Amino acid sequence: MQYEILGGSMPVVVCKLSPGESLFTESGGMGWMSSNISMSTNMEGGLLGGLTRKFSGESLFMTTYTCGNGEGVISFPASFPGSIIPFDLQSGESIIAQKKAFLCAEKSVQLEIHFKQKMGAGLFGGEGFIMQRITGPGKTFLEIDGSTIQHNLQPGEVMVVDTGHVAAHGSNVQMEVRMAKGFKNVLFGGEGLFLTELRGPGPVWLQTMPAMNLAKTIIPFLPVQRSSN
Repeated sequence: MQYEILGGSMPVVVCKLSPGESLFTESGGMGWMSSNISMSTNMEGGLLGGLTRKFSGESLFMTTYTCGNGEGVISFPASFPGSIIPFDLQSGESIIAQKKAFLCAEKSVQLEIHFKQKMGAGLFGGEGFIMQRITGPGKTFLEIDGSTIQHNLQPGEVMVVDTGHVAAHGSNVQMEVRMAKGFKNVLFGGEGLFLTELRGPGPVWLQTMPAMNLAKTIIPFLPVQRSSN
């Protein structure tokens, strides 16, 4: 499978499939495709698999697209201004991603629910208790809010991240939440009461514009509908 990512800040991944190659995505994730690609929608993993995906931010149903005769083209656009990040996962290799980050993947890739082990990370970390575990082998694509910055943490190295900026991390990276130090920092620092700590080794992908931060910025400018007496 060949692919290219186009579209700037409103990106789309355009994939070229050979006969017999397949990709899957959540229901409604496809943008456009050539006529020689067939689609099949079902509840991958049965009812339990569908419900667990629903909890992790994806659709109850998944759709598989398979190329027939000749080369086929299919696209998957991002649903939010940001970035599309490709991964070529090896057999057994996993990444942990925020809710709704999964865009599409080859059929050999496994998408599962991932529960945070630390209660504090789930309650106050900004990503919630439930995330997504994506396991290879195969190519997969994630959509990230805003631009993406990657760091490769060394063993024992710690990075402190503001709430909501963690897009994805390697399966060996540990995530914990700690309270911000200093009374004035908590009240006037603007970073909130809790911060997320990521401890290596492993890669970390950070997002520059979490959707919830954009929403907080826009809400004060939205018109308020006043009820008439």
